[in-house]
Amino acid sequence: MDKVYALIDCDSFFVSCEQAVCPELKGKPVCVTGGVNGCVVSRSKEAKKAGVPMGYPTFMAKKEFKDVIYLDGNHERYKDFSLRVMAILKDFSPNVEVCSIDEAYVDFTGLCKLYKKNYFELAVFLRQKILDEVDIPVSIGVSKSKTLAKFASDYAKNKGGVYLIGKSKLKKILPITKVEDICGVGRRMKIALNKEGILTCSEFVSKSDEWLKNKYSIIYQELKHELLGECIYKISPEYKAPKSIQETSSFAPSTNEKDFLKNEIKKHIKDACRKLRKHNLKTSNIGVMLKTKDFVVYSDSKNIEQALNFEIDISKPAFELFENIYNSDLLYRSTGVFFSCLSNADIVQGNLFDVQTSKKSDKLSSSIDKIEAKFGKGSIKTGFV
Repeated sequence: MDKVYALIDCDSFFVSCEQAVCPELKGKPVCVTGGVNGCVVSRSKEAKKAGVPMGYPTFMAKKEFKDVIYLDGNHERYKDFSLRVMAILKDFSPNVEVCSIDEAYVDFTGLCKLYKKNYFELAVFLRQKILDEVDIPVSIGVSKSKTLAKFASDYAKNKGGVYLIGKSKLKKILPITKVEDICGVGRRMKIALNKEGILTCSEFVSKSDEWLKNKYSIIYQELKHELLGECIYKISPEYKAPKSIQETSSFAPSTNEKDFLKNEIKKHIKDACRKLRKHNLKTSNIGVMLKTKDFVVYSDSKNIEQALNFEIDISKPAFELFENIYNSDLLYRSTGVFFSCLSNADIVQGNLFDVQTSKKSDKLSSSIDKIEAKFGKGSIKTGFV
C-alpha cells in the first residue's frame, strides 16, 4: 500500500495560544516577542498585513508599528498547548512523528476505512477537531511523501487550511517551486544548484540519480524521489533524546549587578535540570553564557567527572564558570546555561565514593519534581551556593 502522510502545522502558534486564552485578541494585529531586548517570534495574520517583519527587534517594532499588540512569550503555556494538540494527533493515528512544538507528521495510510472518509475529508475532520478541542488553527498538507506533505502544508495556509498534492497537482507545482523551497536545501546548496542551471524543482528532479549522488550526495538523490511522490523518509515515532539542553533569557535594562545575574543563572540551572530529569538524562559538560548589551557573547564550559542532573550539585561548577567570564565593567543583556555530553541517567557510571551522595540527590530532585507537578512550577525553591 502506498503511504499517505500529512503534515500538521499550527498557524502562528504562539499568537494562537495567546488568542485561545484571550479570545478578545482574535482578529487583531498581535505579535509575541522575546521581551524588550528580544525580537518578534510570532505574528497574527493581521500583524503580517500591517508589515511587521519576523525577527524584528521588539523596541523597533513598537516604534514603527504602534497599532500592534505586543505580548511577551509564555513558553510554559505554549508547551501545554503543544501537548494537547499532539495528544489529539496520537489518538487519531498510531503513527505520529513530532517534529517541533508546533509541527508533526501523521500517517494517514489506511485511515480512510477506519473513519469512512477520503483523505481530504480526514484532514478537514482532524483540523476541525483540533480547533474545537484546543482552539488552535492548523494547516494540514497531505501527500505521498514527507517532503510533498511539507509543500502541501505551506499551500494549505492560503487554501482554507487543507491541501492535497496528488499526481496532477504535482505536475503543476514542481515547475513553479524554487529549489530553495525544498526542505533540506540551504543557502549554499541553492547557490550550487543555481550555478548548474537548476532553479526549480522540475529541473532538479530531471537530473539522473547517478548525477545527483556523485555531484552532491545520496541525500539529494533521495530528495528527488521524495519530490516525485515516492516515500523515502518514513515517519519515525520513536522518542529521540536531546543531544544538548540550553536555557537562555534576556532582560531590560542591561545590568552588571552580580547578584541579579547569578540569580538569572540560578533560574536557568533549575529549568535545565528539570529538562534533564524529564528525559532521564545527566550531563557531564556544563557551560555558562553572558551576552553584553552590544551583543558580544562571553562563555565558558567544563567537563565534570560525575554526570549530574540536580541543580544544587550543578550550581557550584556553574557559578565557578560564571566567575571566570563575569566582568563588572560590562553591562549584560542576557544570560544562559547549556549542558552537553548527555547520557542516560540509568546507566551513568558512578564514582564509588559518591554513590550515597548521588542517591540522595536523585531522591531529593525526584521529590521536588513531584511537588511541582502537583502544585505548579516554582512552588518549591532550592537554595544555591
